[in-house]
Amino acid sequence: MCLQEPNRRKLALPIYNHFLLTEAQREPIEVVLVSPRNPLNIGAAARAMANFGFSHLTVVAPYEEHWREAKSAVGASDLLQNAKRVESLAGAVADCTLVVGTGTLQHRRPEQPVIPLPELAPFVGAELDRSGRVALVFGPEKRGLTREDLARCHVLVEIPTHPRQPSMNLGQAVAVCLYELAAQRIPPQRPAQETRMEPQPSNSDTDDAAPASMRDLELLARVVAETMQAANYSPAAMQKANRHDLDLLLRRLKLERRDARRILGLFRRILWRLKH
Repeated sequence: MCLQEPNRRKLALPIYNHFLLTEAQREPIEVVLVSPRNPLNIGAAARAMANFGFSHLTVVAPYEEHWREAKSAVGASDLLQNAKRVESLAGAVADCTLVVGTGTLQHRRPEQPVIPLPELAPFVGAELDRSGRVALVFGPEKRGLTREDLARCHVLVEIPTHPRQPSMNLGQAVAVCLYELAAQRIPPQRPAQETRMEPQPSNSDTDDAAPASMRDLELLARVVAETMQAANYSPAAMQKANRHDLDLLLRRLKLERRDARRILGLFRRILWRLKH
């Protein structure tokens, strides 16, 4: 039986594309690959990003130098060419306010909160509502993210896998996480006409009320650690462990930028007193 013309037009529409995030929602989200070994996996990750409309890719200390020419980046070669290359995870996430590590709990005991993959979208959505920037961090193929890497993450999202093969290919892991963001449909921000009715704070107030970035937390952690050292808080052998615990603590606090600055000023004053 022939379809009527209106029904035929309806079926011709790409009915699944409305699940994708808006450009405004995708823009603050960064995909970070830490020390990837195989350029083909980097290309596959870029292709997955292109599938779901994401464009911000950062590669941390890649093993191979010619990863930008990966043939697996079908339809995403420009994404590889424009990707940022940095030497440390700290540099990759400096401007982010929420860092989400990914992996399996098969062989690790997490030290930060763990969220199941289906809860990733609302978690990210809440951060976008705070005008934050989000980094999804994926570890190298052989070992995943290290304990030191995870200390820079606010949460760990667990990708459920079977015990027979707990690890997932890097490109597949990126695709699964980005699909989850699209499938869960993060609610869009209110239209501009709704927000224009409300009084807008000054730029300085807005900046102070914003969530603290990783750069803010790194500076605060460095000054606190220096203060602990000046106060002879613990033996030199414990300084690395103390810094690790401090990094985890600061991320759990979910500080606003103004609070981070107040605490920073306090510890700078204490440090000055200790040194003089």
